[in-house]
Amino acid sequence: MRHAANCVRSDASCGTPALGGEWFAASAEAEASSSFPAEGDWATCSAVTRTPRTLCPYGHTTNALLRGLLLMAALLAPHRAAAIDLWSDEDSRSGTLSIAGKATSLVSDAPADPFLFPDGLSRTTLTRLRLGLEVRHNDWMDSELAYEQRARWVSGGAGFGAVGSVLPSEAAAPYRVTQLDWPLDGEDRFAYRHEIDRASVSLHPEWGDVTIGRQAIGLGRGVLFGAVDVFNPFSPLEVDREWRRGVDAFRAEYRLSTTTSAEAIAVFGESWDQSALLGRFRGYLGEIDGSLIVGKRAEDFMVGGTFSAIVGEAEVHGELATFHTPGAQPDGTLWGSDRLATKAVLGGSYTFDVGNGLMVIGEYHYSDFGIKDIANALVRLQDPDFQRRLLRGDTQILGRQALATQLSYPFDDSVSGSFLVLTNPTDGSGVLSPSLRLDLDRNTSFIASAFIPWGAAPFFTQLRSEYGASSASLFLQAAVYY
Repeated sequence: MRHAANCVRSDASCGTPALGGEWFAASAEAEASSSFPAEGDWATCSAVTRTPRTLCPYGHTTNALLRGLLLMAALLAPHRAAAIDLWSDEDSRSGTLSIAGKATSLVSDAPADPFLFPDGLSRTTLTRLRLGLEVRHNDWMDSELAYEQRARWVSGGAGFGAVGSVLPSEAAAPYRVTQLDWPLDGEDRFAYRHEIDRASVSLHPEWGDVTIGRQAIGLGRGVLFGAVDVFNPFSPLEVDREWRRGVDAFRAEYRLSTTTSAEAIAVFGESWDQSALLGRFRGYLGEIDGSLIVGKRAEDFMVGGTFSAIVGEAEVHGELATFHTPGAQPDGTLWGSDRLATKAVLGGSYTFDVGNGLMVIGEYHYSDFGIKDIANALVRLQDPDFQRRLLRGDTQILGRQALATQLSYPFDDSVSGSFLVLTNPTDGSGVLSPSLRLDLDRNTSFIASAFIPWGAAPFFTQLRSEYGASSASLFLQAAVYY
């Protein structure tokens, strides 16, 4: 039997309608293991490290299809140990502590350009220790706190593009009133920091859900790309997607019926121009679900929409958003107006009846915030406005168009693999990325990913293609969970 892969980007609350019109709250508390992350940390239905442990089906599907979706999620998801139970009582009060440690090594061989990459070969080491505390105060209130320490060492020659799209960014996180991120030690090539990445309280009245504090917020349906996913989205090449960086926010979702909801999202930065205020309406009809998002994102006004649907035994999804910006976009826009920037995602997924199930995902992405002519990239990167948008995640790609295909296959309960092809269709460059994940036991996992770029290499600081300026890289990570 073939199963459609219902690939939708996970939301922080994921109060979404499931089968039979009942609401399915795929929060950490609803999962079999309390070590599962809150929704919004991962994008769903992608293989190896790009796979979440929670699945929020949208719309009405058959029981056979649902079993297929859950089977694929179980096969591709990391096998993590349950969190440590600190206390519990008969009044539904409990506390759990999750501990995760990761050691990551990235070796990169840059293109032969002595100005952009003086040393060619570079090495980056990243270690992370994360403590997560989840407290259930009663049937209608819980809270979450996450504290992390990270140390990063970078060798010489790690120049342009060698690290940024594969490892988590070291830039200050946007949409925070204060960073709560402090240095412990450091020098030119070494940084040792710690931060509070989650600090929130959630209320669950009968009419909906309310979350206040630092939390992960994911919006949209895209797997590798996003048009409406505006709060700390992942790079399409970012390997470790377990924890999306938290933002300081207030979210309130009101269930209008068993199939529709309205939500208010207020996200706070250091100023009004660094904050967001969005309204979202979402629901489903038959096998089609969708959402409408309207409001302010930083200095931009945005209108966006999403959809996903089951078509036969396949899944299709899409996102479209238009942003009215205070300044003109230097390369123009899709609509002709320099101040109306558009982002779009169109994709689909299908699982072939091959062995344990071969999942294929394809997506096309367009972004007016990208650079139309990649030869101007180094000049544009000096523009403070473009730098701010790039670091904030307003665009996930350097250029304007991207096309990606990902194949995923679970060999057995402990070994899974994927093969990603990411291309820029306008200049012919791209990246191949095979990945393999090994879960040694419930507590330990190992990931290996390679990145093999192709395309015209830069010449004396002049970029001639988007991915031709990328480094050939090897990513290795060992993770331990308690």
